Amino acid sequence: MAPARKPYPSDVSDEEWSLVVPYLVLMREDAQQRHHALRELFNGLRYVIRYGIAWRAMPNDLPPWSAVYQQSRRWMEAGCFDALVSDLRAMLRIASGRRAEPTAAIIDSRTLRSTPESGSRAGYDGAKRKRGSKLHMAVDTLGYLLALHVTPASRDDRAEVGRLAAAIQDATDEGVELAYVDQGYTGEKPAGAARAQGITLEVVRLPEAKRGFVLLPRRWVVERSFAWATRRRRLVKDYERYASTLASLHVIAFACFMLRNAAILAHGA
Repeated sequence: MAPARKPYPSDVSDEEWSLVVPYLVLMREDAQQRHHALRELFNGLRYVIRYGIAWRAMPNDLPPWSAVYQQSRRWMEAGCFDALVSDLRAMLRIASGRRAEPTAAIIDSRTLRSTPESGSRAGYDGAKRKRGSKLHMAVDTLGYLLALHVTPASRDDRAEVGRLAAAIQDATDEGVELAYVDQGYTGEKPAGAARAQGITLEVVRLPEAKRGFVLLPRRWVVERSFAWATRRRRLVKDYERYASTLASLHVIAFACFMLRNAAILAHGA
């Protein structure tokens, strides 16, 4: 049931809740230590990510910030949203007429400016002229999340290919054979690291006679996925004390986006 309070735009819908609740139940709904409705705790987490507030600024008609934070940490540590993303990706791919697991991926990185909370682990990205953290991400050809991790912004993209390729294969049961990358991933070192995981890198280059904005084949998909994430204000900068938390919040954001698409699909059926 929907909450009795006035709803927020970030609240989970009934259709979405029916899909996500099996992944979030870590103990019985009527357990004695449960003081707040699981759905409201999830709504609190969605509110934080969508509107970029501090945990302690949780609206008074949602559960206390400490309860939302503690439950969110439990979900993150249990891998609830990683499992949800994996299953939703397979569902949405099949609905689009694709195989459940992809054979191609797209890899890229994005630099997020640091804040006082994250400044102690920040690095300087000379190409973007930003000090902060770098999100290394892989998506399938539909833009759905395959793998991601966070490093200081000073970390070279080429050095992260091996770790990302291993995570891609772990997420797809060794199914990916090809990964599209931009010119920042050229060289034998990243190609060899990907090849060690059974993946061939294909560099998508800019046209030599480029004038103005050019939509690159395949490459635009991952850029759109980054744009999806930036619609969540908590993810516009690096506000997190730990890199693992920033990575987890991105996974949750993608899970919520994919959940909406899956709910629309299920409701339409």
